[in-house]
Amino acid sequence: MPEQLWAPWRMRYIKAEDKSQGEGCIFCFKPQADADKENLILFRSSRNFVIMNLYPYNNGHLMIVPYQHAGDLHSLPPETLLDFMQTTQKAITALTQCMRPDGFNLGMNLGRTAGAGIDDHVHLHIVPRWNGDTNFMPVIGDTKVMPEYIAETYDRLLIEFNKLK
Repeated sequence: MPEQLWAPWRMRYIKAEDKSQGEGCIFCFKPQADADKENLILFRSSRNFVIMNLYPYNNGHLMIVPYQHAGDLHSLPPETLLDFMQTTQKAITALTQCMRPDGFNLGMNLGRTAGAGIDDHVHLHIVPRWNGDTNFMPVIGDTKVMPEYIAETYDRLLIEFNKLK
């Protein structure tokens, strides 16, 4: 039987017309603010940053985002793409040390038709997975049970990212 990652509650977010929260591109303005904890930014490299997903598929759902506003991978210079993958490695290391997942889903939705909620700024999702982490609640009850407050997960992950600097 194939395993599936279901997140039906996210459809409200996907169908929302305006995801900018009225302030422009969130992946542009959040790293410019001096409020990393409030904006859930865990790590900054020279060309990319790691941010927690406010609408997570699972506890510890992170995104790797370039500072450069670009809607497709072709618009990013090679140095940014290399740093993008190196930052992804660091994020997986931090998640592994902090949360001990059994695996990961990594994915990019390029374009609105592909499911991108924010389609004009490239980003990579990293979703930690554990054996048995999907049950009847999200599939039947349209409710995801998160085992930890996002602020607590942020604090625990920040410790691991600080070790990687």
